[in-house]
Amino acid sequence: MDPPLAVWDLSSSLLSLWMNRFYIYLGFALGITLWICVQIVMKKQANNFQEKHLPGTTQELMANGHLSLQKKQIFVSGVKIFFGSQTGTAKGFARILAKAVTSLHLPVAIIDLRDYDPDDHLVEEITSKNVCAFLVATYTDGRPTESAEWFCRWLEDAASDFRFGKTHLKGLRYAVFGLGNSAYSSHFNKVGTNVDKWLWMLGAHRVLTRGEGDCNVVQSKHGSIEADFRAWKTKFISQLQALCKGEKKKSCGGKCKKGKCESKPRGSGETQPASGAQGESHHREAEEEEPCESTSEDDFGTDDHLSPSSVVDVEDLGDIMNHMRKEKRENDQDEKASVLRNTEKNEDNKGRAMITPALREALTKQGYQLIGTHSGVKLCRWTKSMLRGRGGCYKHTFYGIESHRCMEATPSLACANKCVFCWRHHTNPVGTEWRWKMDQPEMILKEAIENHQNMINQFKGVPGVQSTRFEEGMQIKHCALSLVGEPIMYPEINRLLKLLHQCGISSFLVTNAQFPVEIKNLIPVTQLYVSVDASTKDSLKKIDRPLFKDFWQRFLDSLKALAAKQQRTVYRLTLVKSWNVDELQAYAELVSLGNPDFIEVKGVTYCGESAASSLTMANVPWHEEVVRFVRELVTLIPDYEIACEHEHSNCLLIAHRKFKIGGEWWTWIDYSGFQELMRQYEESGGSKTFSARDYMARTPQWALFGARERGFDPKDTRYQRKNKAKDISGC
Repeated sequence: MDPPLAVWDLSSSLLSLWMNRFYIYLGFALGITLWICVQIVMKKQANNFQEKHLPGTTQELMANGHLSLQKKQIFVSGVKIFFGSQTGTAKGFARILAKAVTSLHLPVAIIDLRDYDPDDHLVEEITSKNVCAFLVATYTDGRPTESAEWFCRWLEDAASDFRFGKTHLKGLRYAVFGLGNSAYSSHFNKVGTNVDKWLWMLGAHRVLTRGEGDCNVVQSKHGSIEADFRAWKTKFISQLQALCKGEKKKSCGGKCKKGKCESKPRGSGETQPASGAQGESHHREAEEEEPCESTSEDDFGTDDHLSPSSVVDVEDLGDIMNHMRKEKRENDQDEKASVLRNTEKNEDNKGRAMITPALREALTKQGYQLIGTHSGVKLCRWTKSMLRGRGGCYKHTFYGIESHRCMEATPSLACANKCVFCWRHHTNPVGTEWRWKMDQPEMILKEAIENHQNMINQFKGVPGVQSTRFEEGMQIKHCALSLVGEPIMYPEINRLLKLLHQCGISSFLVTNAQFPVEIKNLIPVTQLYVSVDASTKDSLKKIDRPLFKDFWQRFLDSLKALAAKQQRTVYRLTLVKSWNVDELQAYAELVSLGNPDFIEVKGVTYCGESAASSLTMANVPWHEEVVRFVRELVTLIPDYEIACEHEHSNCLLIAHRKFKIGGEWWTWIDYSGFQELMRQYEESGGSKTFSARDYMARTPQWALFGARERGFDPKDTRYQRKNKAKDISGC
């Protein structure tokens, strides 16, 4: 009997479904996949909406699905108001601003810059979440007020010192209000402008455009300096409220007044600083801060150029073309000057000054006090350090120099080398012979001493400066003729040295081993250095880049001339990783050639990026690597041993065994004994000679290699810079 029709239809349907089950499964899978994708997209859109339109705390509550009692995020922990005032106006404004800040229920502190030490405390503001307001007045001739003088000097030095770096104050939030008088148009609000610029150069974050108060009611933007301050204060309080909420203000939309754009990012190629009012959020973006307001192209240089892919606004094409024309003219002038230098004879250049106006401006910005037409003096950072009881340089450790009484100078800014590690980035002139106008040594020494004493005198009253050392620092006892250039090129170098000795000033002369005749004719000096930057012809050419074609023979002849000297002589080796650290045997041969009394081995100091050098931090050896090099070197020179160490300078001293008497090292110098020997030498017309051992002194235990002090004088207090962005060996 056949099954009913209904049963047959059902069986057929089930059979059909079974036979086509693959397509059914595929349909279900596609449907589920599509549903999952739709859900993911919807969830992402919802999250984006929350991030854009809801505060961080609300997002957290929605994500958690319940109210939590977590601690509220703090974006601003307080405000510090710094003022530098001469007549009390800035101080009064500081009090008014403090009262306004208090209304926001924020802690506030008013600080007189006279009593503030930026070297110790400014870096602390990076992590404090404070906002710093600087109210600074411009005083006579564009100088800061007496109370702000040290702060401004420290800030300027730090901004131009490669050791601090461009991120030294990254994270510090600040605003500046300057007080000035536009009647003195040449330096109106110069101090406020500079403070703003220097803070930015150190990586600080400006939260508000610089304000400028004008005592000249005719030119004042708001009718009086008080009104100018009130307008700036209103903006500052508004910005502070936004920062407290963790808000981040919108950046400039490109509609700023021409030449005053307030949103150019650092590193974009623009040198005109501007400010944008940007807040700090909990997750701060890793973007660079914009520069401070300035219309001077010379503030930061014009080395950066727009990349081929840069988008240029049509309105800016004129400025760009003008800049390119100017640059082309300067390049043409440089080429013409180069041709003239190579073709003109010496007698045609007798009236030419070594320091041109452009060079004078560049070197002055670097902190040089220029003397006459070819000399200069500069305050060493170790001089500043020892004035404050924070330790001396390696010469203090090795030879007993009093760093706070040492004058660093040069009678010749010109040099015959263009070393890759030149710490002046080759801003000084170069030449193989003296072909410039010559100043007299009496004038050079007189102005060098005056300039050095003036720079020391500026430290009077600076926080931390020891009164005893300040008084001693005004009496110069040592002169390091090693500032920059080649001092021995100066035709009257012997007269200058005699004048130094007559003044009771010891002489430390450094030469780059390219003038053997001059070394041979040199009168006795306290200590004569020769820079031995490499031990082979190829590496010397690569590192020193000498101008002389016969540079290698000159180098060898200079070492032979050094061997004939009876007074203290030193080889100075600068180790450049991957360049000259593998030449131990060749160095040992050079030591036997010049037979120096001492060998200083120092890791190269990285001086920042430069178009003139390919040196990077990768070329800086660690102190342990320098120690290993020295240990290996002394095994090849049996008459020498490791004597002293100055870890902070990444430097060690190898001494001849003749200075080790009775198991004790005598590497220090009897300076009064040297002066007496020089007096007898001069009175005898040079017939009564003396040797290095006649004015040696015993080396203290703390200065010796292996001592736990690692070369730091225990009389001083070691200072470790806080929040150091990077460790630069050899600084």
